[in-house]
Amino acid sequence: MFNFGNVYQLLAQDTRLQAWLNVLPQQLDDWQSQSHGDLDRWLRALKKISDATPDHIDMKDSVSVRNEQPLHEGEQQKLENILKILHPWRKGPYHVHGVHIDTEWRSDWKWERLLPHISDLTNRTVLDVGCGNGYHMWRMLGAGARQVYGIDPSTLFLVQFEAIRKLMGNSQQAQLLPLGIEQLPKLEAFDTVFSMGVLYHRRSPLDHLIQLKDQLVSGGELILETLVITGDENDVLIPADRYAQMRNVYFFPSAKALKVWLEKVGFIDVNIVDENDTSLGEQRSTEWMTHNSLPDYIDPNNPSLTVEGYPAPRRAILVAKKP
Repeated sequence: MFNFGNVYQLLAQDTRLQAWLNVLPQQLDDWQSQSHGDLDRWLRALKKISDATPDHIDMKDSVSVRNEQPLHEGEQQKLENILKILHPWRKGPYHVHGVHIDTEWRSDWKWERLLPHISDLTNRTVLDVGCGNGYHMWRMLGAGARQVYGIDPSTLFLVQFEAIRKLMGNSQQAQLLPLGIEQLPKLEAFDTVFSMGVLYHRRSPLDHLIQLKDQLVSGGELILETLVITGDENDVLIPADRYAQMRNVYFFPSAKALKVWLEKVGFIDVNIVDENDTSLGEQRSTEWMTHNSLPDYIDPNNPSLTVEGYPAPRRAILVAKKP
């Protein structure tokens, strides 16, 4: 199915991460033994994608690959058809050999908001928790990271990531593993940890923050991005059922309350660096994600509310240090 041998080799060469090998091979063997729905169809599509190294790769200003000699129209259409088998594409956008993967999320907008506020990623080893299909992992490499590991339990996201990696020339600097944060041991090995769009899916948000801290070296940096509400240090929304039609959502603190939570579990130098209302242009349906999206989940008579009557999505980015 998937060969994770390159991951094991990378971990074995990194003294800070070698301890991960005590549990990771068995976890991935267990994952491989499970049924994964449409995986066979997705893998057939993946095999049709060339891993030839492209002439031009951009990860700094976008995630784009192209050759000096562009694909002719038929080849370009064939590539587009293959990639559309991996629908829905949620995080992006990607530009590959003339094919524009117009994803549900404009993840580049989030990246542009957070990049001015984080420490230089040059030569850092980075963990991206809940990384989706890995869009931000490529941007992290474009910002100078030495090695990026992403974790996300979604099988489709792993296949999408592998498709983009093949189009990138099979780069080994980024590795996505089909795991949740709760499966990681206390590694204390990463210079920077990102958790974006995860916290509100956790039943125990403080435990999640502790798990993130456990992955950082002393002096390492956490970048936390999540849904928040407007309010003071004591304000938290707990939806009764769904929020913007999302299931499995639990806690929506104010940014000020989230700062208190981070300090409570031991982070220092905690700063709220960005707050913004999610626009209908940042998350929407496209031909690459044809299901309902944010515009369908906002009250048509009052755009400041979700269809359930809760405050419309507002997101914050906080940056913190591990002592």
